[in-house]
Amino acid sequence: MSYSLKYKLLSSTLMSFLMALVMSGCIMAIQMNIGEIMFLYAWRDAFLFAWPIAFPTAFFIQPVVKRLVNKLLPTE
Repeated sequence: MSYSLKYKLLSSTLMSFLMALVMSGCIMAIQMNIGEIMFLYAWRDAFLFAWPIAFPTAFFIQPVVKRLVNKLLPTE
């Protein structure tokens, strides 16, 4: 496996993990008015639903975003 593919896989994994974790936690906190233990279970379930969606999205959208940023922010 090439270094660039390893880099893309690792960066997509970490980015999607952290994004799904933060976003699912924020959404659960806003929408649920329940006890702490139930909140943690609901957050876990929301995260486990969100991460498999976030990973392929981050993996396949990353090159598109990179090209767009390169067009919007020219090199010096």
